[in-house]
Amino acid sequence: MEIALYIALIIISATLIFLVVLQGRTAGLQSRDSSSIYRTKRGIEKTIFQATIVLGIVFLVLSLIASLPLFGAPAPTGLVILPSLL
Repeated sequence: MEIALYIALIIISATLIFLVVLQGRTAGLQSRDSSSIYRTKRGIEKTIFQATIVLGIVFLVLSLIASLPLFGAPAPTGLVILPSLL
């Protein structure tokens, strides 16, 4: 289960990077329209924007789950004195 969680995090992060880069390209092309200051998102642009928000939330939740003490090394329980420091 731990490996599946890490694989899901990698896939979601790569997808998020792709969506953010894709939004940056479309925003640069649309900034040439000087007829209006505010513009609503429509069509594929709105879908990409909403998918970025949803994937960002999913990534955050999965990252918090992955940081729980259930996964990885156990949390330290007390003071550990290394023999090399004595």
